Amino acid sequence: MTPLNASTLPTGIRSRFVDDVNGIRFHVLEAGYETAGRPLLLLIHGFPELAYSWRKVMVPLAQAGYHVIAPDVRGYGRSSGSDVQYDDDLRPFSTLNKIHDMLALVYALGYRSVAAVIGHDQGSPLAGWCALTRPDVFRSVVMMSSPFRGGPESLPFNTANVLAAPVEPVRINEDLAKLNPPRKYYMNYYATKPANENIWHPSQGLHDFLRAYYHMKSADWVKNKPHPLSELSASEWAKLPRYYVMDLEKGMAESVAPDMPSPENIRACKWLPDDELKVYTEEYSRTGFQGGLQGYRRNPGDKDLAVFAGLTINVPAMFMGGKSDWGVYQTPGGLERVEQTLCTKYQGTVLVEGAGHWVQQEQPEKVSQILIDFIKRNNSKSE
Repeated sequence: MTPLNASTLPTGIRSRFVDDVNGIRFHVLEAGYETAGRPLLLLIHGFPELAYSWRKVMVPLAQAGYHVIAPDVRGYGRSSGSDVQYDDDLRPFSTLNKIHDMLALVYALGYRSVAAVIGHDQGSPLAGWCALTRPDVFRSVVMMSSPFRGGPESLPFNTANVLAAPVEPVRINEDLAKLNPPRKYYMNYYATKPANENIWHPSQGLHDFLRAYYHMKSADWVKNKPHPLSELSASEWAKLPRYYVMDLEKGMAESVAPDMPSPENIRACKWLPDDELKVYTEEYSRTGFQGGLQGYRRNPGDKDLAVFAGLTINVPAMFMGGKSDWGVYQTPGGLERVEQTLCTKYQGTVLVEGAGHWVQQEQPEKVSQILIDFIKRNNSKSE
């Protein structure tokens, strides 16, 4: 495997490999590496994304005085593990092992701390977990587009002395299937075996699938008018677009196909022109999506996260999303939990105008300035 062709990257960003990081080889994009001793920023991408998703903010962050790294997360792109199969052992993709990945990568680059860990989508909860478990290393955190879903759970308490009331099982998935038309939640679909094949080899072609998927979750799709949901119920989730709560009998490729943008709209898309989308198409055509889809499955290794029960994020923290992003609200109460209880040094929520889910790609200038202001305000310093 070779680094990304420099012609695909903005001037000032290089592609390189870091060997023997928690047992795998990491591909990273890097900016601001020319000057030694700069504070480090770690950017963690989501699904279906790559380190490349940070290309538009890396140079501005480097120009602000930082050494900026963005890895292809385990199972993605040119990092090891992208050849994973559905029936392989899930434990290498556990949250705890991915924290280990990020910590080992920071150490491999010669740092003992980072000024900020910044995560988007699937990378947002991973960034949150990094800050929660190792605040000495990850000195501030920005979670983007997806509030810290789940987080540290509460262990059963005082059960030796008090008879616990029976807990009613959550039946929202069964309730979704009873709607007219029947529906299903996309995370449950992404945890199934057919999902990878459906989006890797869709009938419309991989490039068109990605174009429609990115389009529907962006501010370009005029139907994106998100708002908070009142409760976690099928009737409330039914308000979500089909890329979140899908028709029961459809795969994701079929769900987004009807909203493929027109050729005119594609030519007008400045934040993701076709030559940039081609980078994603080429990478995913080679690897498929299973490495990323492993993150949506119930991982037996995640039971070990119970050792962090009751902990909070005690470093400076903020949340950022796009004003046109349903991802901010898909888990009722999730954002409020981040704002009110999870983070003890919370510094605010910012929803960016003119952006949907892909906020750092859709509005990179605004996002870069928000990040720079947050990091400098907290005066974080890494070694």
